[in-house]
Amino acid sequence: MVQRHFWLKKIKEAWRQRSVLWLSGVRRVGKTYLCQSLTEIEYYDCELPRVRRMMEDPQSFLDDRRAHKIVLDEVHRLDNPSEILKIAADHYPDIKILATGSSTLGASAKFRDTLAGRKTELWLTPMTTDDQVAFGKIDLRHRLHQGGLPPFFLAKGLPEHDFQEWMDAYWAKDIQELFRLERRHSFLKFAELLLIQSGGIFEANRFARPCEVSRSTIANYLSILEATYVVHIVRPFSSHRPTEIVSAPKVYGFDTGFVCYYRGWHELRQDDLGILWEHFVLNEIHAHMQSRKVLYWRDKRGHEVDFVLINGRSEPTVIECKWAASEFDPANIMAFRRQYPHGDNFMVAADIKKAFSRKYNNHHIRFLNLKDLIDATLKSLSYLK
Repeated sequence: MVQRHFWLKKIKEAWRQRSVLWLSGVRRVGKTYLCQSLTEIEYYDCELPRVRRMMEDPQSFLDDRRAHKIVLDEVHRLDNPSEILKIAADHYPDIKILATGSSTLGASAKFRDTLAGRKTELWLTPMTTDDQVAFGKIDLRHRLHQGGLPPFFLAKGLPEHDFQEWMDAYWAKDIQELFRLERRHSFLKFAELLLIQSGGIFEANRFARPCEVSRSTIANYLSILEATYVVHIVRPFSSHRPTEIVSAPKVYGFDTGFVCYYRGWHELRQDDLGILWEHFVLNEIHAHMQSRKVLYWRDKRGHEVDFVLINGRSEPTVIECKWAASEFDPANIMAFRRQYPHGDNFMVAADIKKAFSRKYNNHHIRFLNLKDLIDATLKSLSYLK
């Protein structure tokens, strides 16, 4: 069994903080496999009727457990999933509980208690660079094309049928069970359009007509897609200066494989790599940061910085993503620094082996690879411990 050491370490760290851990992530991202790779656990699949019957009396179930580590996979299948987690946190602190689900806890009415102060949370993202090493395949183009869901990544060829099958299961098992939406066609059409336009500026009015729903429905659909990790909303960084774009977010699809599939990219061209690399950098930041507090910046003259990170009172850190370092133009970062002169500047590219710096108009820009970016940026902002 492949040991995904990066995530196993995060599980251990989370259990040291609280006895209940909520592990979330999209379906087929590897939650079950990761749970089963833990040592000395009792594993329960809550999709099975016999398992759900066992938990009808949560207190008796916990009284009967001898193991100190319990996995409750797909816990949202229980009638009242938050009940057993709350009882475990309050009355059985010696039992470590790992509960999995496909959405943020409390995203649906089925979770009657968000367990605030009683649990830690871990978001299992699509595969990181550490995961590629664990699975023994480090071909970055392969990862970008087939995506970061392990079954898709490990497939010998592009598993086109599996992408549509995944979307059908997402609607049936996640959306219907948690949110009970109607209008299947409209919702999935919206998801498809977002993946096609992934990484672009989001304007709700552009989606209402093709999806045959109102603007308010589009806003509801977007919040559900975000809560279930299928899209990520990157909002603009601004101090509300008149030269800045302050209201239009960018929306990124959760996985490069799905972006390629819905854009019809059966083979990757050189021009496709830049936007996919940007997605991959965002995925890496999410995995390490365990937060969606990633912003972007754009002014009304068209200058744009890919990502801006802020933590507490620190100055804004800016990140530009390029497939090749030779493609970098400092104009965007320079435009940002005319407004916000202090903070770190990073340019991350796939072809950089060793970090170096260059100076532009009294501003230093650090050129680095993805691993160095994580080390330099997130640790300096205290996102990593």
